[in-house]
Amino acid sequence: MLIKIYPENPNQRAIQQVVEVLRKGGLIIYPTDTIYGLGCDITNPKAIEKIARIRGIKPEKANFSFICHDLSHISDFIKPIDNTTFRILKKALPGPFTFIFNANNNVPKLLSSNKKTVGIRVPDNNIARCIVKELGNPILSTSIKDDDELIEYSTDPELIHEKYESLVDLVIDGGYGDNEASTVIDCTEGTFEIVREGKGSIEDFL
Repeated sequence: MLIKIYPENPNQRAIQQVVEVLRKGGLIIYPTDTIYGLGCDITNPKAIEKIARIRGIKPEKANFSFICHDLSHISDFIKPIDNTTFRILKKALPGPFTFIFNANNNVPKLLSSNKKTVGIRVPDNNIARCIVKELGNPILSTSIKDDDELIEYSTDPELIHEKYESLVDLVIDGGYGDNEASTVIDCTEGTFEIVREGKGSIEDFL
């Protein structure tokens, strides 16, 4: 199923439709402020396993990130951080960053058997954040990769739907996506170490 949602003013009924799919253990493809993501409810182990199968990886080895509505969720999943780090996050988010933190015991067991860290995302995209807010907890997310050697990420939601409609329950058309991923920053040592250069520049906030 492909549904159109406008990022400037997401339709509440459409958002509720997406959340119903997630609550039933369904998989969605949705827009962010960078590339399109493949997501599910983090509280649903079967859905997490389905995403891992699509990506061809074991759940406990996967570098999934948690998409949050704002910073109020993050203390549920990460070990305490200092005030300086929190202030920088507050300035940088919502934005095109994935911050890696030390995970606490609330991270779903399926993900944390070998995992001591968790990636946190608060995308600057109303559709993604409205979904998470309505759901009441983060969604687990991974990037939609493209088979094309020149383009790493798929950007056209209609083509994404054609490719993934047999694998996922719902694709959201939120307009063309970007083909540049988020900047990944490791904060596990209390510093901001860039692991992958992407769309965001953390130097603007340090």
